[in-house]
Amino acid sequence: MEQTTILHIKNMVCPRCIKVVSDELKDLNFAIQTIQLGRVELKASPTADELNDIKMILEKNGFELLDDKKSRIVEKIKVLIIEGIRNGKFIDMHINLSKYISDQVQMEYTHLSTLFSSTEGKSIERFVILQKIERIKELITYDELSIKEIAHSMGYSSIQALSSQFKKETGMTPTDFKKLTGGTDRKSISEV
Repeated sequence: MEQTTILHIKNMVCPRCIKVVSDELKDLNFAIQTIQLGRVELKASPTADELNDIKMILEKNGFELLDDKKSRIVEKIKVLIIEGIRNGKFIDMHINLSKYISDQVQMEYTHLSTLFSSTEGKSIERFVILQKIERIKELITYDELSIKEIAHSMGYSSIQALSSQFKKETGMTPTDFKKLTGGTDRKSISEV
């Protein structure tokens, strides 16, 4: 039986990222067992030269192969947060972010928080806020939901709570953002 190899990949944060990584690995003739955000399981073990090719093709596309355990843990935390924000997992106020992350990573939250802060230069909580703001910008850009609906979908208690945090982070209200930028002043998820 062939041995599978698991690759941990930084900046693989959306469904489009999965497609890009999948296509690139297939172009290099690698058979993929499973693929999900931040993680690919190959059906066979790559040689050292093949692994170097994988690293180069990932870097060309804005990704990075993670070699050390600390980086993999931090990336897993980021993926959990991004997925949670995008699919509304944190809307339910009964879900405690620290408990959720701790349960998913199977480590004490205080250790994870310290590791994340030392690696990323910001706390997990700060990362969550920045991700939420970028998601709000995205939803404003789509112009499909009212600010009230966006506030509710993002777990804010009111429009005022969303507007207050949005203004604190961006210097403008959500309405001003929409008027002034047309919703184009956004960062990619991996830049936050």
